[in-house]
Amino acid sequence: MLYITLRQIEYVVAVARSGSLSEAAAQLGVSQPSLSNALTQVEARLGHRLFRRGKGRATAPTPEGEAYLREAEALLAQARRLEDPARYARAVTGRLTLGLFEDLAPFHLGALLEALGKALPDVELQYRIADFATLARDMLEGRLDLAVSYDLGLDASFGRQVLARVAPLALMAPGDALAGQREVMLAALADRPLILFEEGLSVRHMLGLFARIGARPRVAHRVRALEVMRSLAARGAGVGLSYSAPAGGRSHEGRPLVTVPVADAFAAEPVVLVRPAGAREDERMRTAAGVIAARFA
Repeated sequence: MLYITLRQIEYVVAVARSGSLSEAAAQLGVSQPSLSNALTQVEARLGHRLFRRGKGRATAPTPEGEAYLREAEALLAQARRLEDPARYARAVTGRLTLGLFEDLAPFHLGALLEALGKALPDVELQYRIADFATLARDMLEGRLDLAVSYDLGLDASFGRQVLARVAPLALMAPGDALAGQREVMLAALADRPLILFEEGLSVRHMLGLFARIGARPRVAHRVRALEVMRSLAARGAGVGLSYSAPAGGRSHEGRPLVTVPVADAFAAEPVVLVRPAGAREDERMRTAAGVIAARFA
């Protein structure tokens, strides 16, 4: 049982702010004796005085009173929020689980979590980083609400919103004959040893691009991680092809590396926001989708 009421706490704070019993009573619309009696009851319950009171002098908090007032102010602020009907009309709560394709996560996860946290402060945010197949399976099985991925391997079971279109990048050592060009055509890479990702959809997609120009390139290395691709390319072990590249011109081991965009227009790949087709979209999902889209705008 609570022995001190919110009304009494409000009286204590009003006295502290005004520095006068009479002025606080006028602001609260109560009589001064009623206010004085309320303060006496609170102090009796706490076992110490909250104010130094005396005839003809300002009412000032005691050291104990100052500590009490800090917590009383916070409690009243929370109480005001609890009785604000508009706050609960607009509050968005629950859990949101975001999936990110593993190559996109290092570039976007931190910024997305920060922006989503600000836009949805009462929503519990979770995330999962995975390959294409895992993201698709987790979404169909209800473990993901939204995912940011490339538009690979997605069928009619998924709804898509295009966030951006990105061209692939050719990664190579500075001494490569193509390193000085502003852009490169896939035809110029067709007879070069390539470094591709080993993920099935990714490698099939890259080889499919070359098939569109009638080329069958040689794959020298298949790697799991972007940094491994960059390290091999920086050592001249082949030309890496990736839709993602960190800022900076050096590999993980510190060797210089050149990044040249691929110019073939058909090679550009959309980055998409994915959700289950026909899924019910609540305010939580709409807000999150808008925040994610703004990140890529």
